[in-house]
Amino acid sequence: MKIHVLVPLLTLCTVLSADLIRAADQPATDSPAKTETKAERDARMAWWREAKFGMFIHWGLYSVPAGYYHGKPDGGAGEWIMHNERIPIAEYAAFAPEFDPTKFDADEWVKTAKAAGMKYIVITAKHHEGFAMFHTKVDGYNIYDATPFKRDPIAELAKACKKEGVKFGLYYSQNLDWHHPGGGGNDWDPAHQGDPDLFVKKVVVPQVREILSNYGPISVIWWDINGGVINKDREDLIYKTVEACNPDIIMDNRLGDGKYGDYESPEQHIPPQGYPGKDWETCMTINGTWGFKKDDTNFKSTETLLRNLIDIASKGGNYLLNVGPDDTGTIPTPEVERLKAMGDWLKVNGKAIYGTKGSPFRRQLAWGRATQSPGKLYLSVFDWPQDGKLLVPVSNPVTKAYLLAQPDTALTTTTTTDGVEVQLPAAAPDPIASVVVLKIKGEPVPVNQSLAQAADGSLTLSAMDALIEGSNLQIEGENPSNLGYWVQTTDFAHWPVRVKTPGTFKVTMNYALDPGSAGSTLTMTVADQSLTVTPQPTSGWKDYKQADAGTVTIAKPGDYDIKLTGTTTHPKQGVVNLRDLILTPAAAP
Repeated sequence: MKIHVLVPLLTLCTVLSADLIRAADQPATDSPAKTETKAERDARMAWWREAKFGMFIHWGLYSVPAGYYHGKPDGGAGEWIMHNERIPIAEYAAFAPEFDPTKFDADEWVKTAKAAGMKYIVITAKHHEGFAMFHTKVDGYNIYDATPFKRDPIAELAKACKKEGVKFGLYYSQNLDWHHPGGGGNDWDPAHQGDPDLFVKKVVVPQVREILSNYGPISVIWWDINGGVINKDREDLIYKTVEACNPDIIMDNRLGDGKYGDYESPEQHIPPQGYPGKDWETCMTINGTWGFKKDDTNFKSTETLLRNLIDIASKGGNYLLNVGPDDTGTIPTPEVERLKAMGDWLKVNGKAIYGTKGSPFRRQLAWGRATQSPGKLYLSVFDWPQDGKLLVPVSNPVTKAYLLAQPDTALTTTTTTDGVEVQLPAAAPDPIASVVVLKIKGEPVPVNQSLAQAADGSLTLSAMDALIEGSNLQIEGENPSNLGYWVQTTDFAHWPVRVKTPGTFKVTMNYALDPGSAGSTLTMTVADQSLTVTPQPTSGWKDYKQADAGTVTIAKPGDYDIKLTGTTTHPKQGVVNLRDLILTPAAAP
């Protein structure tokens, strides 16, 4: 329940959280629940939905070893070195006296984010190593008390964000803590043995209360690693603390079982179709690791990073892009350079990202991506058409077309049966993505984006091109993707197709099927025909094979909807993982 009583936040939070700690000695008998209307939720989430682009910062003691232990490189992520090398607690804590980031400049960091076009920052207040990057009163294991630095970078960043108008958020590892007894994840040091209840009551709750009370206003709290030591009662206790301190805060879905989360949080990948109807945010590194690792120079190109941002926005999500400062407090130059280039693009084309909704087209456009705002379509063109003609599959009347880079120069448009054709200049204004704006009347009405036959008459029904109906079936992975998590037989996939050359087609299925789900059946229907197949198991869900599924006949040219349903005799088991169906003419037409 939201608290709107006009009393000082710190006092309210301190009193309520103290009561919660005392109550935690007894099991929770009821689960808190956020009670808000859709309008209240929309208002709370409004700034986050408009922001689209944020900076993630992973910074901690791990920046001191920088990926090396006893002179040898560690093969894992920089921030996981304590875990990967199984470093004893006392030995790892000895990095603290070496940590003196005198080059840290909160104003410079925030200005870097702002110049990149980022609207919010989320920094690690405490990562899995258990070292607090703020001046906590819980113990002395923090950057203020345990290092020569003697400053609180979280306080300085909060102040700089407020000055620059950038929203401020904090990451907190509530589950894994390899330093404090009772925390999750440390099975190599006997000194770590302890009571998880005491860990939550004496470390997590007080520190969460501190970060939400002393560095406000905190706009986002970013939990990490679901489950583990955070069972239902501990999750409820932490959430009650958050609600007491800041009921309007936005949280990811990694606190415990995710029930209190405001948004989905895919990591290091972009879901092929996003999360339709849900808020979501992809977090991703610029190079290969989150925390600083001096040998990791595998930086993504500006093109990749920028097209990731555009792709995510086209699917209705946010992009939280990570930087990993070193132990001097410096963000690596290659990361700063790429962020500046992204910001330069956004200065010209930001209207295609900020405050937009996802694409109105259910299938991705071959030449780029689309976003929308009332009365406008923003078309980010990756592949500039050689003939200068851009076909946009929409049927709305167009009142004006122009490039965001050249807003005063109108482009010629022609309405066709397949959509609106825009005549473009010979050269693209931007080599990475050029944005065409269509001002249209009414809500976008897509023209049928049916899959067409290839030159040889075949039809490829890929997972990426599937339209999905139901609650669980989803597109998994990428390059190649597959239809997976098919645990509800009421879920189904379908593909609108346009057949110009009819005939009889051989159907080939590219699939994986765990032996535990043997006996599943798939039924493909098109027009008035159906084809049912019982695929033979493979060695597992990642072992794909091709198999003939039979034949179907499409007698006449026209538009069809090919539907695929599934059944299984094993409750809670998947029907199949499917990469594609290929329909090949059985004989020359």
